[in-house]
Formats: sequence, structure tokens, C-alpha cells
Amino acid sequence: MSDYRQRGFGASLASAFLQTGSSSFAEFLGVHDPSLLPSGRPLPAGTSMEAVHGTTIVSLTFGRGVVMAGDRRATMGNLIAQRDIEKVFPADESSCVGIAGTAGLAVEMVKLFQVELEHYEKIEGAQLSLDGKANRLATLLRGNLGMAMQGLAVVPVFAGFDTDTQRGRIFSYDVTGGRYEEHRHHGVGSGSMFARGALKKLWREDLTPLEAITVAIESLYDAADDDSATGGPDLARGILPVVAVVDVDGYRRIPDAELGPIVRAVVAARTLLPDGPTAQITT
Repeated sequence: MSDYRQRGFGASLASAFLQTGSSSFAEFLGVHDPSLLPSGRPLPAGTSMEAVHGTTIVSLTFGRGVVMAGDRRATMGNLIAQRDIEKVFPADESSCVGIAGTAGLAVEMVKLFQVELEHYEKIEGAQLSLDGKANRLATLLRGNLGMAMQGLAVVPVFAGFDTDTQRGRIFSYDVTGGRYEEHRHHGVGSGSMFARGALKKLWREDLTPLEAITVAIESLYDAADDDSATGGPDLARGILPVVAVVDVDGYRRIPDAELGPIVRAVVAARTLLPDGPTAQITT
């Protein structure tokens, strides 16, 4: 259960664990120890601070699955705070979540979300539906509204394989916890405007998993080309985007050994055509 089962609060909550309650771990913390929630440590009024921010995440569907990819750069103002941050995580074995916004809060929220889904499965003996998972994440975001109003916003994108419809689905959010289902593709973060433009032109209904991964890399390259907060592939340091595929076989992060040739092919093609591939126009 990630960091939340390693923080030594077992003794103080021992009696609380024996009480009846809902299947929500976040609700349990909210009742018994709200300080453990990401939103449980509000800033003093009027406080402003420079925080590390994660940037661009893209997601797109293919056939019977979904791809999610994120660049590796984190910024603090005009500085590069980290070159190899992780922004795409498994939510459970059949879904994933990508983060943009205040990196520290976002990573902690993802860890809480992972525990939330694991807790539900242990209590109820079954997984939440994909819609249920999307709703749980919306609830966590709504609880963080106070921090967002002070400038510490978290904006995730959630995707997974829906066993009922046998296809990949994508959900986006706003800082108030609003949940919106996206169709075909979506992007969040500072470079999303440019990434979504690339996705719109390159996405096709009949993409294979390999083609979908390539389109995700192309869109992140376009984002990095126009947005200084988005990092492109760093072949000199061996830093590649994080790419995950979720389909009928579950969540799988694409290893660098498999992703490297795809990324290098995209970079090589951009050497010849800096603006990248163009969409085919039909009349």
C-alpha cells in the first residue's frame, strides 16, 4: 500500500481499524487522521511558494487498449528542477494515471489513489469498475481544492481498460474534481496544446499498439519543440519518456530497451523533417 502503510500510524489508529466503515481508504483517513491526506496540511493564509511542477502527459486509444506517455522534465519557475521525473504510474493492474501540476502533491495523491483502489478490492472482494475508479480520483481532487486555490494544483489524466466494453477509456479532470470522459485522445500539462494538435492529426481508428506508442512519442516531441517546460528525449543521458500500455492483458510499462528504437527512429526522422509527419488529406 505504498507509503501510506509505512508511516507508522498503525499504533495510533489500531482501534480505528476495527470499526466498521466504508470501503474508501481516503474517507477512513479523513475521519481518523486527516493530516495524512495530501490536502490535510494547508498553507497559512497568504503564503506563496515556488514548487516543482510536472508538465506534459498524453493518452490515446487504440483497438482494444490505451497508451499513456509522459515527458521526464520537472520545472521550478524558469529552472529545470529534474530531468528524469516519473509522471505515469499504474493505478492498479488494469489502469494508469498521469500527473501534471504540483509534483510533490501529485505523486502523493497518486500513492493515495493506489491504496484507495487496493483497499476497496480487499474490503469488497472485487475491483471497482473503471467508472468507479475515475470517480474515486475525482473525489480526491475535490478534497485538494483548498491547496489548488493557493496555487498548488494537481491535474491528472486517468485511463484504463474497461472489461465491460472491452476497450480503452480516458478521463480528464479539473482542479475542482470535475471528471470528463475523453474520446480517442487527450493531453494535459503546459505542453498539451501542442501535443493535442499532433494527436488530432496523427490519430487513426485502426492504430496498432506500436503505432499508438509512436504517435504518443511524436506528440511529446511536438510539445517539447514549442514548450520550454516539456522535455524531449535525451538520448545523450539515456532519458526516455515514460510510456505505458493498458489492454486486456493489463498494465505494462514499455521498457527502455523496447522503447529506445522507437524514440531514436522518431528523432532521426525529425532530423530530416523537423516538423514531423503530416496527416494524410483525403478528398
